[in-house]
Amino acid sequence: MTRVFSPFWVVPTLCCVTAFALGLLLPELDRQLVEYVPFLFPAGADGARTMLSTIAGAMISLTGLVFSITIVVLQLASSQFSPRVLHNFLDERVPQFTLGVFAASFVYALTVMRTVSDSVAGPQAGVPQIAVTCAFLLVLVSVAMFLAFIHHITESISVEHIVQEVGSEARDLLQASRRERTSASDEKDRRPQPVEDYRRSRGVVVVTASDGYLDYVDAPALVQTATELGSWIEMLRPVGTFLVADQPLALVHPLDSAAVDAGRCQEEVATAVPLAARRSMEQDVSFGIRQLVDIAERALSPGINDPTTAVQVLNELHTILRCLAIEPDTPAAHHDREGTRRLVLREWTFEQYLDLCIDEISHWGESSLQVTGRLQELLSALEHAAQPEHRPSIQRKLAQVTQAGSRR
Repeated sequence: MTRVFSPFWVVPTLCCVTAFALGLLLPELDRQLVEYVPFLFPAGADGARTMLSTIAGAMISLTGLVFSITIVVLQLASSQFSPRVLHNFLDERVPQFTLGVFAASFVYALTVMRTVSDSVAGPQAGVPQIAVTCAFLLVLVSVAMFLAFIHHITESISVEHIVQEVGSEARDLLQASRRERTSASDEKDRRPQPVEDYRRSRGVVVVTASDGYLDYVDAPALVQTATELGSWIEMLRPVGTFLVADQPLALVHPLDSAAVDAGRCQEEVATAVPLAARRSMEQDVSFGIRQLVDIAERALSPGINDPTTAVQVLNELHTILRCLAIEPDTPAAHHDREGTRRLVLREWTFEQYLDLCIDEISHWGESSLQVTGRLQELLSALEHAAQPEHRPSIQRKLAQVTQAGSRR
């Protein structure tokens, strides 16, 4: 359901469709209840038309203004922070609902205006009073949404907000994946087969049908598929990997000597693991880290030269790395109701996450006292909190950062 509502246009479109439907239904309801409802809108047909036309004109103007502000904010975020944070703005609900309410008010006012008539006798006889009153209420809602939108925009373009939001989403995703992870029960669960050795397997190799990012894995669907096929499925690539057509994606291992239907494997696994044109943070923690590192690199560029922002990013990366360091590198193994292992996902190791968080920032911030000092502090604190299996990689990274700082 979340993926259905992720495009920016979905919420405004639903608001407009709802407004159009209300614009058709409320005048009919008004005719049924006109004798029982007190005069909510005391003016006549001319006054109703004037009010509705004013609302329509004002709402379409505000819709254009909000759209223009959104575009300016997107341009600022792209140039100041990173192009990869644009979708964070587009995915937020406040701009979507603001545009939706404004556009819906415009559509509603035009729809109701067609029902206002002068042909019926009486001062308010041809005026759908309930419908016109609802148009006025929509104006009040639009004003409230506009104020909320201005507040949201001023908050969302600050670097502190962006870094905190991306880091918080990455940590929440880590915690969610940890809750869903089932402890491995044997050595094969703990050490997935290397990608280079997939040709030696007697299982079915599932390849990609097109190019794109491995952005989402439907684990329940894969578990069901493996159960029906009497097999278990091993993903060969972690989420966030870019794959080209006909590249190995997964291995379907039979649990017994029976052969596995290769055609069905290819079709059902490809359906459960669709490739996307862009990365998202629905399941990809590394993409959140990538965004933070990009912000730090942009801040350390000669044109901006803002090491304080890079240190703020390192503070957020520290909390993410600590969440990773206190847990062992155990792949996510999914089992069926009987406890049989049906799916093993390939995930990033702690060392890979550490390289992603540290290497590029260390390279571009080598000449900065703030960045070098914060990196050394981060790695020293991380070494004390980490699992024993992660400490050698942290110590090597600390030695590299210290050596780079000594060359300054």
